[in-house]
Amino acid sequence: MEFRDLKKQYQVLKEEIDRAILNVCQEANFISGFQVQLLEEQLAEYVGVKYCVSCANGTDALTLALMVWNVKQGDAVFVPDFTFFASGECPAFLGATPIFVDVDEDTYNMDPQKLEEAIIRVKESGKYFPKAVIAVDLFGLPADYTQIQTICKRYGILLLEDGAQGFGGGINGRRACSFGDISTTSFFPAKPLGCYGDGGAVFTNNENWAEMLRSYAVHGKGGVDKYNNVRIGMNSRLDTLQAAILLAKLNAFRNYEVENVNKIAALYDNILKKKQFRLPKVPEGFYSSWAQYTIQLPNKTERIKTQERLKEHAIPSAVYYAKPMHTQKAFSGTDSAVSYCPVTEKLCNRVLSLPIHPYMTEEMIDLIGRIL
Repeated sequence: MEFRDLKKQYQVLKEEIDRAILNVCQEANFISGFQVQLLEEQLAEYVGVKYCVSCANGTDALTLALMVWNVKQGDAVFVPDFTFFASGECPAFLGATPIFVDVDEDTYNMDPQKLEEAIIRVKESGKYFPKAVIAVDLFGLPADYTQIQTICKRYGILLLEDGAQGFGGGINGRRACSFGDISTTSFFPAKPLGCYGDGGAVFTNNENWAEMLRSYAVHGKGGVDKYNNVRIGMNSRLDTLQAAILLAKLNAFRNYEVENVNKIAALYDNILKKKQFRLPKVPEGFYSSWAQYTIQLPNKTERIKTQERLKEHAIPSAVYYAKPMHTQKAFSGTDSAVSYCPVTEKLCNRVLSLPIHPYMTEEMIDLIGRIL
């Protein structure tokens, strides 16, 4: 059994993917081919925003957004404590100080109340300027943007939606990657919509920001002349092969994959509801793209035993995440390490992610349920 079965997906989509790759090879338009622009247009339409700027990976997407906002030393950027390292790494890379915020125990996403408390503490200290919030759509579920957007407006703080895991999710019919002042996603192969390498995208409704994003992503160029450089940027282009693969996959993603993975999650819910696990919660009006299906075990010891039991039957599992962000060695000795996040610390000892993807069968879920 595969954790996310990219092999099965390829078998289903083989004809479209092979044709897309072959076309790029025959045309030899490996960098900035027409497929890149076409993908950006389709992604923007799908998400429901005006502009999509593709880039090399999800980490660059976050960095580019923060560069557009001139995030720098002396700024505070509020980040959930329970997330992948890139969410905190990117503001720190630009010299800002990540302030880690605890999460909700049921949704795994940033706790709005804890966010507001953190903002107030930073403002009262006077040491940093509260510049931005990076809200992560963890495991496929959008963060609570109804509350987070209100908080950001109240304190004049920019909102960056990290939709690396949330692409395809939504709230009340509005899709993930449309909630931030700028939003980002990743096309890492195991993400809900993944390519065959690294890739990312940035979304916004702000035309000036979109132009700056395109500039920063290609060495700070000005206009169409790549030798006219108006700012210091980076080299972060999505190559044409990856764009072509994503175009082939996007049709399946829109037409049935997100729907199918929600059916798989519902099967899990039904089978595991009588077990001694805490199951993931999708609040009313929310829709998840299920990047992960994550349960909570009573403690770390039980988690280890459960993983071993699954492994005996060749069923993979994973722990996302085993360590709070504020305890990462990279932040030791900084104000980022001074965080009180008891929910995150508890989750890091209890969470376990099970296989989930659009091509799972009911028999697979039954087997996992019996073993658990």
